[in-house]
Amino acid sequence: MSQAGVLVIEDEGVLASNIQRYLQREGFEVRTAATGQDGLRQCEAFGPDVVLLDLGLPDMPGLDVLARIRSRDSLAKLIILTAHGSTQVAVDAMKAGAYDYLSKPVALAELKRAVEKAVGLGRLEGALSYYRGRDACGSGLAQLLGESPAILALKRSITRLLEAEARLAPGDPPPPVLIRGETGSGKELVARALHFDGTRRDGPFVEVNCAALPAHLLEGELFGHERGAFTDARERRLGLVEAAHGGTLFLDEIGDLEPALQVKLLKLIEDRTVRRLGSTRDRRVDVRFLAATHHPLERMVQEGRFRADFYYRLRVIMLEVPPLRERDGDVMRLAQHFLASLGQRYGRPGLRLAAGARALAERHPWPGNVRELRNVMEQAVLSADGDIIEIDNLAIMPPAWQPPRPAELAPGAASLSLTETERLLIAQALEQNDGNVTRAARKLGISRDTLRYRLGKQARSQE
Repeated sequence: MSQAGVLVIEDEGVLASNIQRYLQREGFEVRTAATGQDGLRQCEAFGPDVVLLDLGLPDMPGLDVLARIRSRDSLAKLIILTAHGSTQVAVDAMKAGAYDYLSKPVALAELKRAVEKAVGLGRLEGALSYYRGRDACGSGLAQLLGESPAILALKRSITRLLEAEARLAPGDPPPPVLIRGETGSGKELVARALHFDGTRRDGPFVEVNCAALPAHLLEGELFGHERGAFTDARERRLGLVEAAHGGTLFLDEIGDLEPALQVKLLKLIEDRTVRRLGSTRDRRVDVRFLAATHHPLERMVQEGRFRADFYYRLRVIMLEVPPLRERDGDVMRLAQHFLASLGQRYGRPGLRLAAGARALAERHPWPGNVRELRNVMEQAVLSADGDIIEIDNLAIMPPAWQPPRPAELAPGAASLSLTETERLLIAQALEQNDGNVTRAARKLGISRDTLRYRLGKQARSQE
């Protein structure tokens, strides 16, 4: 149970004390107030998750207290306690923003269930405010497509890790996992497989791109804030860490994280507690930590750009995602899969690669990995005239082109001028590609328009 905060605003001292002791034994942090004014002050300072509010307070009407709490903190759940069990009182309280209504005398076990339900709803609302709704579809090991030895080895590592996680005792959090790989290689798919095929599949999967926000904004997104924590903090806000309670927090691009945030996340991983900005209270969270990066963290540690203690805490388990160029045979498997799925999406079934297009795809190094391959296939689906994908339909960026050494040119080429050398290179490229301008441009590492411009310039110089 996460250490949720409960404020009891109740003027009957014995009842308030009994509620406090009972809920504290159940793992809650509980404070009490005997008047409405004291309750408002404590609510401001404490920031409770749940408020148990007696409507019959000595100094002010309970409904006024309810309205003022709701205006200051939209996240707090208010449960009304009153000896007046009329239907109208319940209706008025619910209209004013109460979450639940209990009549005195109330059984403590019933009160506990109401508090737990309110805490769970608050977390659910927080999780749904971010990334929970869309995640289960299209996730899991089945989405790691490929049959190459490299990808099969990765799948076996994930399976062993999931089996070990299933043997953990309840409440024992899984170890952090660091996922490494080049951009576009599928690190996010690995993170989703660890969550949606694991024991936390029914909890939230909260993904945070550490490179997407400046450090001062990212800290607020991760940890949340209390009302008044800074100039624009007009109400309390749940952070992404708390939204991930009971599930997984995936920190993508962890190598771009500022050192100050590395310190705070290290404390979070070690202590399993989070403190909202502007708060004085730590809240316990049950979160599984996954991180991913394409940066060489070992080198960054040596250069002082990444904290060593944070790095070693993250890499309790490390998974390496192979680049596409090392996945023998997977290029064509993935290409056919993308052609089929994208063809269905755009109403163009039955698309296939011509022999030349297949050969080009298989020898291309795919520096953008699977993401690049998918984008190329999508453009091919949209640009092909018929059912056959030709070379010209593959918008493949050539690898960095290096001009041939003088020995590789025609005899006497070493003494040619720059203009003559350019004319010779273009002529060779056109001859090797049967006059096809698009293929010749790809061979030279330039665009087709640039090659046409160069050809036109040569023609004009000879007039």
